Amino acid sequence: MASIAEYYAGKNVLITGATGFMGKVLVEKLLRSCPEVKALYLLVRPKAGQSMQQRVSDMMTCKLFDRVREDNPDFHQKIIPISSELTQPGLAISPEDVEKLTGCIDIVFHCAATIRFDEPLKHALQLNVIATQQLLSLAKQMHHLEAFIHISTAYANCNRKHIDEVIYPPPVEPKKLIESLEWMDDGIVRDITPRLIGDRPNTYTYTKALAEFVVQQEQDKLNIAIIRPSIVGASWQEPFPGWIDNFNGPSGVFIAAGKGILRTMRANNDAVADLIPVDVVINLTLSAGWYTAVHKPKSALVYNCTTGGINPFHWGEIEHHVMSSFKRNPLEQAFRRPNANITSNYLINQYWILVSHKFPALIYDLFLRLSGQKPQMMRIFNRLHKAISLLEYFSSQDWEWNSENLNIIRSSQNWPHVDKIHHNVIAAS
Repeated sequence: MASIAEYYAGKNVLITGATGFMGKVLVEKLLRSCPEVKALYLLVRPKAGQSMQQRVSDMMTCKLFDRVREDNPDFHQKIIPISSELTQPGLAISPEDVEKLTGCIDIVFHCAATIRFDEPLKHALQLNVIATQQLLSLAKQMHHLEAFIHISTAYANCNRKHIDEVIYPPPVEPKKLIESLEWMDDGIVRDITPRLIGDRPNTYTYTKALAEFVVQQEQDKLNIAIIRPSIVGASWQEPFPGWIDNFNGPSGVFIAAGKGILRTMRANNDAVADLIPVDVVINLTLSAGWYTAVHKPKSALVYNCTTGGINPFHWGEIEHHVMSSFKRNPLEQAFRRPNANITSNYLINQYWILVSHKFPALIYDLFLRLSGQKPQMMRIFNRLHKAISLLEYFSSQDWEWNSENLNIIRSSQNWPHVDKIHHNVIAAS
């Protein structure tokens, strides 16, 4: 990736969502693989009593940055936090910071979003669509901007079975929807949400589709690319195998199975589990930034960052590899011996939930009560069942993604092939 590192040398980069899972990996990769990058400006909001400076400082002490720390102990000097709030007008960026950003930023990576599937529509719209509009407005004021890279999702158009690298017409005009919901009571919005999102499974995929359209509207004024990763999981190779900072998504399911907590899951054994390691997504993101800035495509390019078409991996295979991995490498303080099974049958799944989840949880909570401790297993299982139910739409069916644009960049940069990628990621997790 020598030409990419050369491109980022001397560049000022703006990143939203830098304290999130993918954002952290993006920051680390830029600092490690593009050591001559000039500065990374991170839009960060104060949270849970922590200032933005404290949040960034805590992030940089993470094990993820160990390799960067070894190469350059003063790397933190390139990190410049900017106070921001995605739910506020103008992203709550001060006039002084606006002037600073518009005068120096060369490339923008927009990673910030709410990834909660069950987010109330108003809030999802604010974070995923309106905030994107406001960031685009700021980007248009930047004097030296060369590329605007927007992180979307491969499931933004999950109501289609074959998804090309194009931006499809939105389910509704975003501006009209925003104006309509402004005056509505939250209860009314909640009641009409199912009819609004139609054949999409949740507010996340719905608002990400709207955000893509919003980004596309600026393609005549900005050099734009859209990255669509599928189910993002633990790192494959960089900065080391198996890094992850949360139990969301597939890794949380794997850990629950390894702990012996998850014993049954409803999925189609023959459906492709389109897992993509976070470092593969970030490599593509930085490559797309370079390609967009250097080649200046006439229209926004979309990159479907998926693995199903390259190395299909099915949910039935996951069951085998997860179980064999954790039996070889047992987790500490496991609840039971790992023994999960996947079924597509609703009644069989409900039977195993009762027998293998709820009944043992009740027995264990009774034991905790009798020993003077606070019961917790039923609460854990209820949370687990809610998380699994939100994933069922994606684990029970197949999609086909065209990935010509992805392949162009992969071949131009001699990326490693994705052989056995999923097996390595599961083992590393």
